Amino acid sequence: MSGKTILVIEDEKDINDLIALQLSREGYTIDQAYDGQSGLSKLANRTYDIVILDWMLPGTSGIEILKKIRHGEAGHETAVIMTTAKGMPEDVVYGLEHGADDYLAKPFDLNVLKARIRAVLRRSPMVSSSSEHVLTVGDLVVNLREHKATSAGQKMDLTVSEFKLLSALMINVGKVMSRKELISEIQGEGVVVIDRSIDTHMLR
Repeated sequence: MSGKTILVIEDEKDINDLIALQLSREGYTIDQAYDGQSGLSKLANRTYDIVILDWMLPGTSGIEILKKIRHGEAGHETAVIMTTAKGMPEDVVYGLEHGADDYLAKPFDLNVLKARIRAVLRRSPMVSSSSEHVLTVGDLVVNLREHKATSAGQKMDLTVSEFKLLSALMINVGKVMSRKELISEIQGEGVVVIDRSIDTHMLR
């Protein structure tokens, strides 16, 4: 993964510095910002492969930054991993629906963060190659930016995992995918998932 650039936007300096140190040891090029406005300034002046973005920042919040990124005001092609102490399911859904590529609740293990980064980087080339980040297969339409899916024009009521599973299958249309590959696409590496949960999602 050498050569990939990551911006860490985190107001707790000790956490920011630790993440930066660990990721730099993995060969990533790291920039740091300790508040929202500084993060936006860096995004305006440089392109990053991933932004590690804390939700609760002084001044401009992480969610505000995420919205600016996804609305094309700052680094809209950048993948975003949200990190926050707000770990309720509705918080996760809110973050993902506003364009986060992944979400980690604090406190998190740095090895899990590294695994999620690798998973997001694997997905990013496939996502960016789609027209306007919209996938279409027959009557199925998935908007990867807005985290919305429709079937024959009707909105589909999907869980976060189901949305990721459908997106992975549409990106890899025509390819047979193993249970292990699907687990990786849905949850990222470093997370224990029961194999049969994939069967449940597929049944839905």
